[in-house]
Amino acid sequence: MRRFGAIFGVVLLGWAGMAFGQGNLPPPVKNRAYAPNRLNSVPDSPAPKTMDEAVRLSPDTATAPPPQQTWYPAGQPASLTAPAKAGTAAEPVVMNVRIGEHQDRTRFVIELSDPVKLRVFTLVNPNRVVIDMPEVLWRLNGPQKPTSNGAIKSYRYGLFRPGNARFVIDLNMAVTAAEPLILPPSDGFGYRVVIDLFPVPQAKFEQTAGWPADLKPPAVAQDVPLGPKNTARKVVVVDAGHGGIDSGTVGIDGMQEKDLVLDEAKRLGAALKKRGYIVHLTRDTDIYIPLRERVNIARGYGADLFISLHADSNPNPDVTGASVYTLSEKGSDKEAAALARKENQSDIIAGVDLTGQDDSVSHILIDLAQRDTMNRSSRFAETVVSKLSEATDILPRTPHRSGALVVLKAPDVPAVLVELGYLSNTQDCSQMHGDRWRNGVAKAIADAVDQNFGRLSAGQVPSGRSNAAE
Repeated sequence: MRRFGAIFGVVLLGWAGMAFGQGNLPPPVKNRAYAPNRLNSVPDSPAPKTMDEAVRLSPDTATAPPPQQTWYPAGQPASLTAPAKAGTAAEPVVMNVRIGEHQDRTRFVIELSDPVKLRVFTLVNPNRVVIDMPEVLWRLNGPQKPTSNGAIKSYRYGLFRPGNARFVIDLNMAVTAAEPLILPPSDGFGYRVVIDLFPVPQAKFEQTAGWPADLKPPAVAQDVPLGPKNTARKVVVVDAGHGGIDSGTVGIDGMQEKDLVLDEAKRLGAALKKRGYIVHLTRDTDIYIPLRERVNIARGYGADLFISLHADSNPNPDVTGASVYTLSEKGSDKEAAALARKENQSDIIAGVDLTGQDDSVSHILIDLAQRDTMNRSSRFAETVVSKLSEATDILPRTPHRSGALVVLKAPDVPAVLVELGYLSNTQDCSQMHGDRWRNGVAKAIADAVDQNFGRLSAGQVPSGRSNAAE
């Protein structure tokens, strides 16, 4: 009887909606994040006419996403050339998303070309709903945005890790997610996954929130031993920030930070490799990697240097120029502290459970080895600022800054985070599109690496470097 009532409710709400056809599939688009706006709510898609048409999929019996794994193949570093896309025509296609905001619930509807088995769970700090499914193709063209009048504040989607696509829904209130309801194709619609979100007290939400047991994150960075050092050639790990479901900053012209920094990381990696360095990228494709795993990668390869690439934004569109950050317990100023908070949000954006993990960096700052690493990082940062000033505009006021950035916290690997410029500034954003600018910045950072190791090695350059590589 309870099931019949739920199905009957879906029928009434669906037939009250405005029907619209599936039509031709638009071309694939990048992962997107949708913030609240004031668009009117689009009614839910048509519901089944009979109970037999609806198939309930229990999270207990659904096929789980791929098991937890290391975020890069052990012994197989990311190459400087992105591999061919694994997607095939057999992958399900996500075609649309609709949101229904009702008095007693908020409904989230995902339209697909094929049925998929999925898992829904919730996370706290902040409150989120996570929807995991097999890897899919994204062919959404202007999916509906939330109005923020219901439970949904915003949502985003994308590749979380190989074989695992993900939606992350930010919430305005604590909710309980009903079992997903799968509706078969009808009236021009594809398969629809219907998830109803019902308001609940925060205490009840917290009782059930958390990653499923098989999705527990890997050990944090400080548990990963430092890999063997290569005495013949220096090892540099280049980190393209954000990726996959986490797009980072979106520029005033639509440029996504994750795409910009991935391209720049490949250019920098290629430039360093030509100069004789051993180079590893934390990612060489559009995929999300947890912050601590980026640290794991650097330590696992026994890196002599870690360079994380990002792009900044500012409410003031006149702020422009590149800057370089190093690790400290406290930010060098309010802007640096704000940037650290933004960059440290990456795991939250991607739907990672941080419960029980210590985000503080203060416990490693008392270590003498860490202090030596921080000093070397600061010297390298000053060199990067100097070299970058020859290739691009530099933030006029204190371009070398410091903050409690999780991605820089390896205690034995000198590390910097380079903000390439401001995607919120017209001039910065415009020049970042050009090959000349990107190649110039890559060369400048590579020159800084040369000078850094030349200083530390009494003028010696890495083995294998040739004059032709200049």
